[in-house]
Amino acid sequence: MKFVIVGCLCAGALAATGCADGPGLATGPSASGVTPRLTALSAAPRSGELHVKKECSQFNGNAGEFCTITSSNVKEIEAGARVIYATSNGPTALDTDVVLDAPGPGNNKAVGHCHVEFSTLSGVCTFSGGTGKFTHFQASAQVSYVSGFDWAWDGTYSFEPQN
Repeated sequence: MKFVIVGCLCAGALAATGCADGPGLATGPSASGVTPRLTALSAAPRSGELHVKKECSQFNGNAGEFCTITSSNVKEIEAGARVIYATSNGPTALDTDVVLDAPGPGNNKAVGHCHVEFSTLSGVCTFSGGTGKFTHFQASAQVSYVSGFDWAWDGTYSFEPQN
């Protein structure tokens, strides 16, 4: 029931955003009978390539610690979002559930799992769903070490429900 309520609230917020006046958008129905709100919503990117950078100076391999997103090409994954790790490192790898927690008001969290091999400094993170703006979020990204405390995620994402 909670998911239905959250989904309805998200749909309402999305519809309200689509109704906001913007440059060149009419406020009434068009001659074709399609409202500008529907046109604006359909134009929003709902899938594509994912490119994220994060810095992990606050992560020492312990449960509950986090890395901080520094840049992202996906507007929902804002700079300042935290990737919180559920379990501690193992001896040869990090294999843990994660929560991507967006900054600001609301309950905007994506849930996923990451596996990183220490021998190669690479791995995979996958996300499947969440709350708020991460409802129906799906992603799969290759994890790679950049330098210092910096890491990258490169892959694909979508906000489409899985049937």
